Amino acid sequence: MSSRADSPPRLRIITHRPPDEDPDNTNDDDDDNEDSGSSSGGASKHENRGGSVRDAPPRLRWVQEWNRAFLLVCAAGLAVDPLFFYALSISGTCMCLFIDGWFALTVTALRCMTDAMHVWNMCLRFRLAQETASKADSRGGGALRYFLSKKGFFFDLFVILPIPQVVLWVVAPALIREGSTTTVMTVFLIMFLFQYLPKLYHAVLLLRRMQNFSGYVFGTIWWGIALNLIAYFVASHAAGACWYLLGIQRAAKCLRTQCQLMKGCSGRTMACGPIYYGVSEIVTDPEKLNWAKNALARSTCIDSSDNFEYGAYKWTVPLVTNDSRLEKVLFPIFWGLMTLSTFGNLESTTEWLEVVFNIIILTSGLILVTMLIGNIKVFLHATTSKKQAMNLKMRNVEWWMRRRHLPQSFRQRVRQYERQRWAAMRGVDECEMIKNMPEGLRRDIKYHLCLDLVRQVPLFQHMDELVLENICDRVKSLIFPKGETITREGDPVQRMLFVVRGHLQSSQVLRDGVKSCCMLGPGNFSGDELLSWCLRKPFIERLPPSSSTLVTLETTEAFSLEAADVKYVTQHFRYTFMNEKVKRSARYYSPGWRTWASVAIQLAWRRYRHRLTLTSLSFIRPRRPLSRCSSLGEDRLRLYTALLTSPKPNQDDLISSS
Repeated sequence: MSSRADSPPRLRIITHRPPDEDPDNTNDDDDDNEDSGSSSGGASKHENRGGSVRDAPPRLRWVQEWNRAFLLVCAAGLAVDPLFFYALSISGTCMCLFIDGWFALTVTALRCMTDAMHVWNMCLRFRLAQETASKADSRGGGALRYFLSKKGFFFDLFVILPIPQVVLWVVAPALIREGSTTTVMTVFLIMFLFQYLPKLYHAVLLLRRMQNFSGYVFGTIWWGIALNLIAYFVASHAAGACWYLLGIQRAAKCLRTQCQLMKGCSGRTMACGPIYYGVSEIVTDPEKLNWAKNALARSTCIDSSDNFEYGAYKWTVPLVTNDSRLEKVLFPIFWGLMTLSTFGNLESTTEWLEVVFNIIILTSGLILVTMLIGNIKVFLHATTSKKQAMNLKMRNVEWWMRRRHLPQSFRQRVRQYERQRWAAMRGVDECEMIKNMPEGLRRDIKYHLCLDLVRQVPLFQHMDELVLENICDRVKSLIFPKGETITREGDPVQRMLFVVRGHLQSSQVLRDGVKSCCMLGPGNFSGDELLSWCLRKPFIERLPPSSSTLVTLETTEAFSLEAADVKYVTQHFRYTFMNEKVKRSARYYSPGWRTWASVAIQLAWRRYRHRLTLTSLSFIRPRRPLSRCSSLGEDRLRLYTALLTSPKPNQDDLISSS
């Protein structure tokens, strides 16, 4: 091959990125994935050249983290809305309905906080959609799609409308003043279903977008279990709150029935001051005083649940007049968990609303428990399946070692290797996983995984991206336990090793048992004999012998290039390896070249010292020729130099091959 063919090409290759392959571009083709890039951080197709695929942009990672936090905010919002029901209570003294003012203020503040997070998310989605449109030169098309989408701006706006606040602070007090005590619960229930179900659907859409974008939400199995438990807890909380609301409605119905049997009692009699802040008030209305003294109504509706048909709500009787807000909230949650988990033995009357409520609770419990158990089983199986496979593999290995009567030292080395391999990769075979993927995807993945490691090697720091991409496509990750002999001196060199973590000891036997040792750490490599073997002309098929023995000093991670891969890279990109910077890096970081250099320097130093000695003694005796002044130590150094330089790449061969 001529020198012209081996010289670096002079063509400049400019990588062009079309607008539809922008890293922040999103896919709005269907409604399920509408604005998925904006809410999930922008699904992208990264270029495979120039290092753009190595890491996601910082803004993209930030938006993904925000989506995870916003999903928890949605769960918190679903848990806050049922708390509005607990603001309604019945006075045990006056037997009248009122709104707990301080509890209502607390719940309203929590709802406003979650709504503020929703507003921030809407602004973020609008901003990302606008940036995507500007990068794609669509002049606001992305923002317009967000506004006009069925699951875009108006849907996000609907789930944060202050409907519960208006009902709690405006509608409910007006109905209580008019004496429509049972109507208040109906309005609360309709309000809850009108906004809570769309809000639940909104959270499910966000979860689906995140899963479609990255395949997972938080990336760990335990977070998956936690999300399922959170969903189950929120469902139990919502069911318990509805149960409490319907129980108050049943108690108010009972009181209304007793009020109708009493002379001078009306609907206004059963209504206290609409909002109560804990300040004692003196009741002067004679109708309310007479109603408060009605022992029959008190014993029938409040003191016991056996004198009226409460049905499934009989456990709410001690709650509706309870002054402890914590007990009022926790007990319905307990009821919801118990009922959904055990499909509880619900006693029911013939009232249609109660029957429908019980049917919904039982059906929802059956579905939720089945999904919870199934998902947790899948997650736990994913956690333990690899460990069980590892234990099974170790049992097979132990059986094989016993059958072959391996020595204990060999068995210990095998066990140590398997444990360290499991600790490093958790049973995942990376090469096997990506082997059957499409070639372009496989190259991009290996480029992403290996580029930073390859660039840590000084030998590859002066090579262009095309050479590094081909090297990344062919490297293999290896793990060596402590004390393992990787290669022996004199064996054929099968591969080049590039140390990523850990340390190796490279030793060479010189003469009379004398060893030359050096340590290889992260960034160093061995097997540089393959470079001279591949670049030598004429080419010899026989692999070169190893000039040193490699032993691991600790658990070592490295990646390797097989001899065939080194040959492929050097033959196709010969101009790169003829670069003076690459040749100097190869010599500087090569343990063989370092040993040869140290011996050559020592030999030159001894000859220089010998020459100085002869010069100082020249007045005593005539100076003899330098060729006759060699000592035993100098002879040894010359022999070591001849031995060390014979398998090494010499500069004449490299220059002639170029």
